Amino acid sequence: MTSGPVIACTMGDPAGIGPEVVLKAIAELAPRVAAGALRPIAVGTLAQFARTDAALKLGAEFVPFGAGGAWPRVEVVEATTSETPVAFGEGNAETGRQAYAAIATAVAMAMRGEAAAIATAPISKDALNRAGYHHAGHTELLAELTGARDSRMMLVHGDLRVSHVTTHVALARVPALLTPERLRRTLDLTLDALRRLGIARPRLAVAALNPHAGEGGLFGEEDDRVNVPVIAEYRARGLDVSGPHPGDTVFVKAAAGQFDAVIAMFHDQGHIPVKLLGFTVDRATGRWTGLSGVNVTLGLPMIRTSVDHGTAFDIAGRGIAVASSMVEAIEHAAMLAAGGVP
Repeated sequence: MTSGPVIACTMGDPAGIGPEVVLKAIAELAPRVAAGALRPIAVGTLAQFARTDAALKLGAEFVPFGAGGAWPRVEVVEATTSETPVAFGEGNAETGRQAYAAIATAVAMAMRGEAAAIATAPISKDALNRAGYHHAGHTELLAELTGARDSRMMLVHGDLRVSHVTTHVALARVPALLTPERLRRTLDLTLDALRRLGIARPRLAVAALNPHAGEGGLFGEEDDRVNVPVIAEYRARGLDVSGPHPGDTVFVKAAAGQFDAVIAMFHDQGHIPVKLLGFTVDRATGRWTGLSGVNVTLGLPMIRTSVDHGTAFDIAGRGIAVASSMVEAIEHAAMLAAGGVP
């Protein structure tokens, strides 16, 4: 048996469900680890992983990175230590500091070739900023840590893939940020990722910024001014890029298999359809019981995937967090590592 690719799994904000879903995912993936298909390791604060394990009675055995083995053994890289216990559900400057340390450590491992990819648990942007790390989110932080020129977020749920031209900015700023250069960069990164996934001729649909794609300028001129000419450029090169498609129908068409990816103009436009499809809810209790979906960062000099949900401070420490998205993130990272997809 040979060891599979090392996937460095960051704990996210230690006051949230990150440590829980990391440990549960490693446990669930034990058969694949034993078969040598992948090797997830936990990166963060050992004390919080141990506290989570004890509170939830998961039965993990923590060993240092390099010891190997499948669940209940969990290889841990301690990114930082903390003498102060972290309370579940209470994000603050200290939890932001620990979350940042885990990310920075995992990135360094990937850049040194010690990890084939990283899979990140959710962070609190507020806690991160309280700790003095002024980034809008994971995507921007990772770009700085790796020195990437520009990166993009792509959400994946099954065959539905959505890349974003803009993400963590105020909605009022989006029109000014929708430039030909940003759109071209998003298209290029998405085309490259799909080709590396084995899709020889990717079909991309560009979602319109405005209702009804602007209705000839009646509802806004950004689509005619930016999207239409850029799409024409790509089509003239023989690439299957179409649009701008009205945002209220393009995702339905993509879910039906008409496109390999959609280019969304802003955060919620792309996130809502993926999360609507990805969440499984219990209508009797009003709670979500399952989640499918992965966040992939394009344009980095390393592979990074992430869960497609937040810190869920309200349920942290209760043992009810669902680890399905973390499992998918780890599996997707291993798949990309095997195929060499950045």
